[in-house]
Amino acid sequence: MKNAWILWIVLTLSFISCSKQELPNIILISADDLGWSDLGCYGSEVKTPNIDRLAQEGIRFTQFHNTSKCFPSRACLLTGVYAQQSGYDRSFKEPLKNAVTLGEVLRNAGYITLWSGKHHGLENPIYRGFDHYYGLKDGACNYFNPGVQRPGEGAPARKSWTGEKAKRAWCIDSLMFTPYTPKCKDFYTTDYFTHYAVDWLEQYSDDKRPLFLYLAYTAPHDPLMAWPEDIKKYEGRYDEGYEPIRNARYARQREMGLNDPSYRLSEATYPSWDTLSQEMKKEEIRKMEVYAAMIDRLDQNIGRILKSLEETGRRENTLIMFVSDNGASSEMVYIDDDYGEIGTMTLWSSLGPNWANVSNTPFRYYKNYSYEGGINTPLIAHWPGNIEPGTFSRFPGHFIDIMATYVDITGASYPGEFNGSEITPLQGESLLPAFRGEDALRSKPLFWEWSEGQAMRDGQWKLVRWGKENSWDLYDISEDPTETNNLAASSNERVQAMEQQYLAWKKRVVSGSLN
Repeated sequence: MKNAWILWIVLTLSFISCSKQELPNIILISADDLGWSDLGCYGSEVKTPNIDRLAQEGIRFTQFHNTSKCFPSRACLLTGVYAQQSGYDRSFKEPLKNAVTLGEVLRNAGYITLWSGKHHGLENPIYRGFDHYYGLKDGACNYFNPGVQRPGEGAPARKSWTGEKAKRAWCIDSLMFTPYTPKCKDFYTTDYFTHYAVDWLEQYSDDKRPLFLYLAYTAPHDPLMAWPEDIKKYEGRYDEGYEPIRNARYARQREMGLNDPSYRLSEATYPSWDTLSQEMKKEEIRKMEVYAAMIDRLDQNIGRILKSLEETGRRENTLIMFVSDNGASSEMVYIDDDYGEIGTMTLWSSLGPNWANVSNTPFRYYKNYSYEGGINTPLIAHWPGNIEPGTFSRFPGHFIDIMATYVDITGASYPGEFNGSEITPLQGESLLPAFRGEDALRSKPLFWEWSEGQAMRDGQWKLVRWGKENSWDLYDISEDPTETNNLAASSNERVQAMEQQYLAWKKRVVSGSLN
């Protein structure tokens, strides 16, 4: 009997050990201000072969959502609760409250936890569950030099903040630099975020623990800056202007099966190309050439990650997810003492509303808005043997679903209390059924509020407005995913009922309720 008992213990421990080894590695990649149509696999002319390969071998979502703004989106992604519940709906100047991070949850499940790239939050991630962190703790910075002028170079363009040039905080593990001036002249944020990530993959190549890597790029958020060799690839590509590029993207989306006839092309908001002066055309062309180059470089670096996974033997047992934190941005930044050509270190330039309208094809509006152009961006999931290649999902997902998905996949424990604080229950739903191709329905409504944008979605119906004193729009997303047919006037009862749902949600999250 004693020997049988010992044998049972040995077999049980062996099973537990094997189960831990079989947990998938997880890589979560986030782009910044990337529009729905900016990737080749979502209709773009920009060369993104590595991301396209992930899509062709995985699943593409057509209705995956963020908050329409960088730091609230990233807070949702990191915690699995609404930004209003973690204190990140208005500012990122306080610690995350009543929430745990992906790092804290997955580290307790036995994962190595790594983060390279943008945070856009107060706390150094090294103190929120991550074994290593390298990157920009703030929101945006100069790609070639986030710090002060280096000998023999021009002054790096930097945003003003409270009357002074912003000293963007940068972290390397527990060390924080304000400002951070890289010594190497080959520095470019997209490249260096990848350098550190690849180094970590190699460092832990013999470690049998599963690995979680959060790779949070700043591209293609402004400033528009790219390597000359990448810009050169796109010279002349955008000489025809906005409309031919937008129409071609829309046609490719239809051809690849990404959308169907219900995805009507929304009304364009850019002016006729022929009405622009030659000088304005030249500037607009250059902007888009640089923007495309930034996305191209992003894809090149993702290729480096895929190569490293193969070399370290982790590729087959790795779930890779690619997202963008909001739609393309119409925001314009002007800095008085900038100089030089668009794309270079000394000039901070922005994409602007006209090309942003193209980037968000076929949707309406841009970053900051709660219409689909602001909140609907790509989600690609790639997981060999677990996701059928070349598939699409219409499941209405949200950044709050990422934590729920990882808890579901790994069996990690999501706590009710952590470090003496009560934790808000998970607000999201697991995407695992959608990964499996199941026709899953969302069980709870989704809600949005950022700036002047407000929205909620319940099943096929979406209530949305811009301007909190304005009337609501109502759309049947199942028939009109691009929001071209406002049904509010003929559906007053539904509008009122959904408004009450929205106001009840808002009251609950603003009051600090943890339910």
